[in-house]
Amino acid sequence: MLSPHEFATLMLVAAAPEQIDLNREELDTLLERHLIALEQPASGAQRLRLTCDGDSVLQAVARKH
Repeated sequence: MLSPHEFATLMLVAAAPEQIDLNREELDTLLERHLIALEQPASGAQRLRLTCDGDSVLQAVARKH
């Protein structure tokens, strides 16, 4: 079960990954649960992205509303 802060962070990764502070505590949990991934493209700047599992979580919640 995700905390409200973890869920909100997951939504932020989906909507605006470039605006997230990479030091947020919630990112550790989301990374451990494989809901997000941290990429380092050739440009060198680390970037967050939603994984398939993370996308599935958001889709499941959207269906309930």
